[in-house]
Amino acid sequence: MRCYSVLAWLLLAGLGMAQTDWNKPFPPHKVIANVYFVGTTELGSFLITTPEGHILINSDFETTVPVIRASVEKLGFRFTDIKILLGSHAHGDHMEGDAMVKELTAARVMAMEQDVPALRKMMAGGKPHPVDKILHDGDEVTLGGTTLVAHLTAGHTKGCTTWTMKANEGGKSLNVVIVGSPNVTPGYVLVGNKKYPGIVQDYEKTFQVLKSLPIDIFLGAHGDYYGMPAKYAKLKPGSPNPFIDPNGYKAYIADREAAFRKNLAEQQAGAKP
Repeated sequence: MRCYSVLAWLLLAGLGMAQTDWNKPFPPHKVIANVYFVGTTELGSFLITTPEGHILINSDFETTVPVIRASVEKLGFRFTDIKILLGSHAHGDHMEGDAMVKELTAARVMAMEQDVPALRKMMAGGKPHPVDKILHDGDEVTLGGTTLVAHLTAGHTKGCTTWTMKANEGGKSLNVVIVGSPNVTPGYVLVGNKKYPGIVQDYEKTFQVLKSLPIDIFLGAHGDYYGMPAKYAKLKPGSPNPFIDPNGYKAYIADREAAFRKNLAEQQAGAKP
């Protein structure tokens, strides 16, 4: 259940976790209908294909972009056909590569309003961070007959975004949820946070929202949110699609809410985050 800012990654790198670990390739694969996984072993990136071009969710680190590109092309799609770039939240492991993807594809970069200030400070290689359209809670992003809905699920960042869409396969309409992050990262201050005074209220609302979403296909900003490796191993023709996992989603959200409440209670009792 990982998610690190650029600063956190630098600290981890100092402890021996090289950034190349984040970019370890994972087999790109079809999840359902027009939804494909194109990320790495650690990082969840998704390609939504349409007849009018494609949508990419999460550019990840700038150094991850070539890995994503190779995955897109291995699936038989053209990276340059990406028309829209979205993100989960303003941490480097999910959106640092936005400028590079835009350079390579001319895609329109869209981001939740509350995350824009943090993104403006995220300048990989000194390049300004592109934001072509500012999104708000409940906004729809439509391309080629596919519509994604942006749900503000703040706390992890002020503009953390969970994406939902309908996927139609085999005559069935399935609800896809790509979770931004409900995690309280180590070091997060929940009590007396002067830089983010509404963090607890945002987490409370986020769990309400996540529990209310209709769910069939469970995905997330990191593969370990939804048990990707194990599910991928079960992905075989003629077998039930392992990514259809509403119970796994509910269990994950319940676990993350319990962790949040434990952190909050400890900090209210005087423990340091």
